[in-house]
Amino acid sequence: MPHFDPHYADKLRGSHGLAQADTVLDLRGVARPAAEASLAELIERSRFGEAISVAVRIAAPIPGAGETLFQPVGRTLLEARRKGHVASLSPLPAQDGLGFFVRLAGRGAKEREA
Repeated sequence: MPHFDPHYADKLRGSHGLAQADTVLDLRGVARPAAEASLAELIERSRFGEAISVAVRIAAPIPGAGETLFQPVGRTLLEARRKGHVASLSPLPAQDGLGFFVRLAGRGAKEREA
């Protein structure tokens, strides 16, 4: 981020990374359909378990290679957030590479009480 002081650029990138995640979903080198299926399965399974944090890693863009997983994965996570399956979502810090730090909501409060 060339227009930001490095201190503020790091704040925009996110402060939670691989070390803070309960688990890592590594989608680097995975084809788009398989990556989308893995992410959908992770979100679906999380609905029945405890809340966890996940670092979702994606490959950096390669010049001339076309679309990366950034937009499809980001769209899927934003939709899951709208539905209440994702509690929070932020980019990974620069030192951890490209991806997202996701806190999955887990079972709803009503289901936990039952």
